Amino acid sequence: MIGLSIARAVHVLAVVVWIGGVSMATTIALPAVRRGELGPDRLAAFHAFERRFVWQARTMVLLVGATGIYMVGQLDLWGRFEDASFWWMHAMVGLWLLFAFVLFIAEPLIVHRRFQRWASRDPSAAFTALHRAHVVLLALSLVTVFGAVAGSHGWSII
Repeated sequence: MIGLSIARAVHVLAVVVWIGGVSMATTIALPAVRRGELGPDRLAAFHAFERRFVWQARTMVLLVGATGIYMVGQLDLWGRFEDASFWWMHAMVGLWLLFAFVLFIAEPLIVHRRFQRWASRDPSAAFTALHRAHVVLLALSLVTVFGAVAGSHGWSII
């Protein structure tokens, strides 16, 4: 099962890069931008980070989705989605769907323009809201990663 081993390794590596990036953005980049530590033009500072990371995040989300579907199919794990004790499987799919929606639909088609206008008018409020949204996404991500690792090794809360 070399294919399955490689898929699992790529899956975990992509999750590490993706969620690690969310953590870096949430705990380091956005607070520095909010405080103006990267210059007075907060919007320009934010875009300097965002444009470099967004394609990396999108690529990792696609890899996670592709390898996840591959592993579920190869191991015939579809039945786990009918069992509440595998809540972490649902959490992984839900988190993936949320990020896929945000990265591929909401951010480029809706949020980008609205955020720019808001940040131009009231940068403090705009960046505070953006940071809070990232805190929520990071918290959901960390709970999901914890649950997935613990659950895949036998731990259950149900």
